[in-house]
Amino acid sequence: MRAVDARTPADRDRAIDGLRALALLAVPTGHWLLGGFTRDADGALHNASPLTALGFLAPASWLLQMLGIFFLVGGHASVLSLRRTAARGGSTTRWLGGRIARLGRPVLGVTAVWATLIPLLHGLGVPTATLRTGATLVIQPLWFVGIYAVVTALTPYCAVAARRLGLWSAAPLLASVAAVDFLRYGPFAAAMPSWLSLLNLLPGWLFAYQLGVCWGERRLGRRAAWGLLLGGTALFAALLVFFHYPASMVGVPGQDRTNSHPPSLLVLALAAAQSGAVVLLRDKLAGLLRRPALWAPVVVINLSAMTILCWHQTAMFAAAVPASIVGAVPGLTTVPDAVVWIPERLAWMPVLAVLLVLIGAVTRRFEAPWAGVGRTLRTSAAVLAAAFAVFALGYA
Repeated sequence: MRAVDARTPADRDRAIDGLRALALLAVPTGHWLLGGFTRDADGALHNASPLTALGFLAPASWLLQMLGIFFLVGGHASVLSLRRTAARGGSTTRWLGGRIARLGRPVLGVTAVWATLIPLLHGLGVPTATLRTGATLVIQPLWFVGIYAVVTALTPYCAVAARRLGLWSAAPLLASVAAVDFLRYGPFAAAMPSWLSLLNLLPGWLFAYQLGVCWGERRLGRRAAWGLLLGGTALFAALLVFFHYPASMVGVPGQDRTNSHPPSLLVLALAAAQSGAVVLLRDKLAGLLRRPALWAPVVVINLSAMTILCWHQTAMFAAAVPASIVGAVPGLTTVPDAVVWIPERLAWMPVLAVLLVLIGAVTRRFEAPWAGVGRTLRTSAAVLAAAFAVFALGYA
């Protein structure tokens, strides 16, 4: 641990790395706690959510939904990285290409591996329905990568807007989402087309990223952070109490409204409050991470960021499939419709974490540059990834 601490540059922003690690860990924690399985009479697994029957768990999603923090930190880090690249004489195009490659390699890796595993597992007797459930689990977090790539490509424009308008550069994004929500949930909802909600996809996630860019451009100070914290909290409460937004920050089967896909105004309110809080707590967090025992895990998590994102659902699937052969295993293949399921699932969390570490030890190589990988192998990986997408989307 002390060796990791000693090798860290003195000017490294430990608070930003710590926040990124926290947001990253919230993804598997949330999926593992708020996602479950049911096992049918044929032994096949189907996705289920404890939130369907245990609605009182919804506030847990407020704590576990940290994508706002992730986009905030991403915007902050990206604008500083772009500035350093420009100072060295590098091009924006090359900078963006490097960023997209870092995002794309692990995604290509996990989908190609799954395309190989599906026929193998089917040959071993795993039901097709179970394999489709697993494919859905893998796809769930990958939408984030595509959105993040798009907002990353907008970094130069976000930086210009932040320098000219400061924090007000994020206001049109908030207004856009509010307008779409009014149309799809207000008095004209019945006349609105179903695709209208997709208009929230980009501004909804770009909002926190723009706040991060403002932070990196030193246009988001403590006074503005207090405004975000208090204003975001007030808006969040108003949307829940007066406008009856769903309490859960993740989708719940059977509900006709969702906050997450695409993001609603409630997601932006939470992101604003979270952003204000972390800006205010930045110095304290940086001080805590001066301790080697706390800093070393942060470094490891950040070095394995995309591996955690891409493979944590596979870890849960790897535990559930053998359990489905045994039968109804409490907390794993039993219906998540009773309070007792919560401690049962919590008992499985260390097992899932160990499985993720073991899987990650093999698959983390996908994050590194694919040096020595020829065109044939790259093409094969792309073809396999496409085949997995066809299967996951239900076309095969």
